[in-house]
Amino acid sequence: MTDDGVRITRNDDASRYELFLGSEFAGFAEYRLRPGRIVFIHTVIDPTFKGQGLGSRLARYVLDDAVARGERIVPRCPFIAAYLREHSGWEASVDWPAEAPST
Repeated sequence: MTDDGVRITRNDDASRYELFLGSEFAGFAEYRLRPGRIVFIHTVIDPTFKGQGLGSRLARYVLDDAVARGERIVPRCPFIAAYLREHSGWEASVDWPAEAPST
């Protein structure tokens, strides 16, 4: 827990990182594990907590944790992908998913 009450934990049973503000569940970043990779597929911050920078804190935490664990990051989640495009530091650990062919 930080001084401002934010706590982020990795819940492997639920395949997601969970963000709490105090004792309240505030959001999550869902993932799928593949050999040597973590595929981020969905991120949600409860609307009650929007505008507090919690999504960015969650993104930074999950990316740092993936790198510390030696996992390659595959950003299928639009929020995580946008965060990576706007912030540097993880480029060497990212495997961008191939674009879907246009029809």
